[in-house]
Amino acid sequence: REALAAAGIAPRPEYVRHGGSERACARRRTLALLGLPEPPTALFACSDVMALGAYEALAARGLRVPADVSVIGFGDLPEAGWASPALTTVRRPLSEMAAQALRLLARMMGGEQPENPRTELFPRLVPR
Repeated sequence: REALAAAGIAPRPEYVRHGGSERACARRRTLALLGLPEPPTALFACSDVMALGAYEALAARGLRVPADVSVIGFGDLPEAGWASPALTTVRRPLSEMAAQALRLLARMMGGEQPENPRTELFPRLVPR
């Protein structure tokens, strides 16, 4: 919402779809979005699996990625690179997350009680 507001774009609640994380569910949700009077020109899926389901729905409607609809996934699964076209995705810093967690655990096992154990790590866009 903050990013939309910063860009001067009004939120479109009808573009938000909830459901299972399976590919088939994402395909159905995408087809529903495409049936709207003003379908979206870009999709962000909460996982690469869901984004690939969106690819299937778009292809079924004769739409091309990214010429007609842009799609971004989340997770950077190997399949994202194998898709045609390759899927742009967001990669979580898993190694850094694990390293930070182990450092915190070691400090706590040593008797230290960190004041603020929260650490912010940032995902990275993987354009393809």
